Amino acid sequence: MNGSSAKAPSKFEQLKASSGHLKEPLLTELGNTSPNFTEGAVQILKFHGSYQQDNRDNRRKGADKDWQMMLRLRNPGGRVPGSLYLAIDELADRLGNGTLRATTRQAFQMHGVRKDDLKEVIGTIVRELGSTLAACGDINRNVMGPAAPFEKGGYPAARKLADDIADLLAPQAAEGSYLDIWVDGDLSYRIKPSATVKSAKDRQQQGGVFSGDSAEPLYGDTYLPRKFKVAVTVPGDNSVDLLTQDIGLVLFTDPQGHPQGCNVYVGGGMGRTHNKEETFARTADPLGYVAFEHVLDLLQSILALQRDHGDRDVRRHARMKYLIHDRGVAWFRQELQAHYFAHPIKGMRLEPKAKLEDYLGWHRQSRGLWFVGLPVLCGRLAGEFKQGLRRLVDTYKLEVRLTPNQDLLLCNIGTSQRASVRAELAALGYDTPEATPLLERHALACPALPLCGLAVTEAERILPEVLNRLDALLHRIGITRSVLVRMTGCPNGCARPYMAEIGLVGSGVDQYQLWLGGTPNLSRLAEPYLEKMPLEALETTLEPLLQAWHSAGGRRSLGDFVVKSGRSTVQEWLAAGAG
Repeated sequence: MNGSSAKAPSKFEQLKASSGHLKEPLLTELGNTSPNFTEGAVQILKFHGSYQQDNRDNRRKGADKDWQMMLRLRNPGGRVPGSLYLAIDELADRLGNGTLRATTRQAFQMHGVRKDDLKEVIGTIVRELGSTLAACGDINRNVMGPAAPFEKGGYPAARKLADDIADLLAPQAAEGSYLDIWVDGDLSYRIKPSATVKSAKDRQQQGGVFSGDSAEPLYGDTYLPRKFKVAVTVPGDNSVDLLTQDIGLVLFTDPQGHPQGCNVYVGGGMGRTHNKEETFARTADPLGYVAFEHVLDLLQSILALQRDHGDRDVRRHARMKYLIHDRGVAWFRQELQAHYFAHPIKGMRLEPKAKLEDYLGWHRQSRGLWFVGLPVLCGRLAGEFKQGLRRLVDTYKLEVRLTPNQDLLLCNIGTSQRASVRAELAALGYDTPEATPLLERHALACPALPLCGLAVTEAERILPEVLNRLDALLHRIGITRSVLVRMTGCPNGCARPYMAEIGLVGSGVDQYQLWLGGTPNLSRLAEPYLEKMPLEALETTLEPLLQAWHSAGGRRSLGDFVVKSGRSTVQEWLAAGAG
């Protein structure tokens, strides 16, 4: 068990243990007239998929904060059925701030929900067969998977596995609390797992996987030390940013698409804290290859190991990446097989070189069906575009799928509907969605200001301007090759900036850490080069580096050029620009 269990539990651990499986003090405070929750209820609310925020643009000295809730859905593999999409679109207009946002974990977020309206919003989502359960909190978050609805190769099996993992790692007692609070205990809305998942969940009551709490057999009454993230993909498709996950699975199938087994990666994570060297971004380590019939048992075994051994005293050291960094992946594998997982873990299977797939433009989905990928910079749906999407989904009965790149796929378009859908998309400015400007195509930003309480500066609101400035600089130098750019308003890494070729991480008002050296296919961690670069100095700082890249022929990606050139040389170029 956790090595710190002899000590008095932290305040946060005590809060979880005394919450009645994540019910109190949230349930009591929902019934009062305060516009906001107290800190204890805020922490429990996260497990129900919501963060309390205030609009920082509206802060006034001596005045109450403009309190509101951000709500995040549970959408495994990014799938949003048409009826659910229409419901959350209407809720966003009526009880939110009129926008929706596709996240980098393939889920929708709503902003601007008032405390008084929270029960109506979450209750409506549940009644439309959606959920916000475990979209936040110290628990397994939304499970990522390839968004494309291809019926070829391993894609159908990978999507099914993502769904099954989401059901497998869903809490049991906390689901009861969730339904008690938001739909008055209507258990007809319980998650209904497949027979295979149900059988695996029954094994949560056995051996090292069992928490000791029969009501919450996998998690126990204190759940996990910190958040937990899982992604599934097929060989060669790195749309899911595989190495940034606590568990990344690459599913191999036979030529008919029947699953054979998974390469398993463990211990990735992006979050860090400025000036705290003990916190860092980390890419996952290969653990080994596991036969498909044992994959679900492996997932709950790994989660149980982290439950028992993760740091419950220091929250910034609580993610599984620190456990593996501190103890080593060999110890992790040995501990896993000694106490939690009874099946073989073999050597990794050879994978093709990974590519960041985005699925933009038109694609054949299956016989007689098509889908179209639409770029959505920063994932924000608003205004005329949001209204147009609603008409399309409603008129043609389409399904929506969200990508980890914050883009949106419209699916199940019949061959006879293609021309009409194409014309309506053109009217919304999407006549050639596959011809997105290269810098925009894979750029990400987190929401940051004004709603995120952790943001120290801007990200989403200024990313378009930053990309325009970088594009003008690249054009002036004569560079036609794209660069992977990601931007966050703080070091927590929600837009995974530490995997980018150019990562901008907020470190002060209009100042950013500069990270360089990631890869276009998300296979290598970048490194920090400047601690506080004023945004106004972006072009002058980067120009000598970009000139050198151009002079070298630009055959390598920028990230590879940075690594090949060496840290001291790159620092000289940056210093020449900044100086």
